[in-house]
Amino acid sequence: MIYDIRHVTTYEYENPVSFARCTLRLEPRSGGGQELISHEVEIHPRPAERNVRRDFFGTLTESVTIEAAHRNLRIDSRSRVSVSRQPPARDAASPSWESIRDLAFEATSLGPSSPVGYVFASPLVPVLRPVSAYAAESFAPGAGILKGAVDLMHRIRNQFRYDPKATVISTPLDEVFEKRHGVCQDFAHVMIAGLRGLGLPAAYVSGYLRTIPAPGQPRLQGADATHAWVSLWCGAELGWVDLDPTNDLLIGNDHIVLAMGRDFSDVSPVDGIIVGSPKQKLSVAVDVLLVE
Repeated sequence: MIYDIRHVTTYEYENPVSFARCTLRLEPRSGGGQELISHEVEIHPRPAERNVRRDFFGTLTESVTIEAAHRNLRIDSRSRVSVSRQPPARDAASPSWESIRDLAFEATSLGPSSPVGYVFASPLVPVLRPVSAYAAESFAPGAGILKGAVDLMHRIRNQFRYDPKATVISTPLDEVFEKRHGVCQDFAHVMIAGLRGLGLPAAYVSGYLRTIPAPGQPRLQGADATHAWVSLWCGAELGWVDLDPTNDLLIGNDHIVLAMGRDFSDVSPVDGIIVGSPKQKLSVAVDVLLVE
């Protein structure tokens, strides 16, 4: 499948902003059955400086500096991506979760794909005993890691309620877990915390999910959104396996990977600082179009 993706981020400020510095993580990744064909980002007002690098997690990041006074900032990202991946079956055989735990702690590589960087607590994902105990219910002694992960994903999907008004980015994980509602970011964080509490390497993935209108309904422009899910290291043979607890599925060709990190703070599509107006309005419009 080939997708055209447009991701437009707009900031409107109450008063002029004299300086802005942003970090962009808007280029889709290549690898794991996904290939980036093209990518470009237009920014208005025009930046005084743009620098590109890859971060520790292998994500291409662009640092942007805007020195002209402005009341609006528009970041227009356009990408074309080819996706062809075959996820493992939900009941596929896999190594025991205990063996994966041990292998992760024995890993010597510190590269982006090494499991060792995703075993410990991170800024937005503390290891909490109640969450660890919740996850442990899915992992019987000697159980395959994939079987346990699929069961945990299924339980989160059925026992947590999707509610976009329930949380914000800064809502603590313990509050999300206690109230059992939130959005895709929250569900991914809960699942990651539970897996790490068992010593298993789990990463946070940001990206896009193609949405299909209901029968007879038109597709609304800009109605798609960024999405979040979990990537779990299942050993050398299976590698990293992506699971979507919001939708209870192993990701296939409808998911497009943007960035991977320990939690949302590592993968935010746009973040930064400004000098000027304390009040701002943010709007985001995403389109994911199937080309062929």
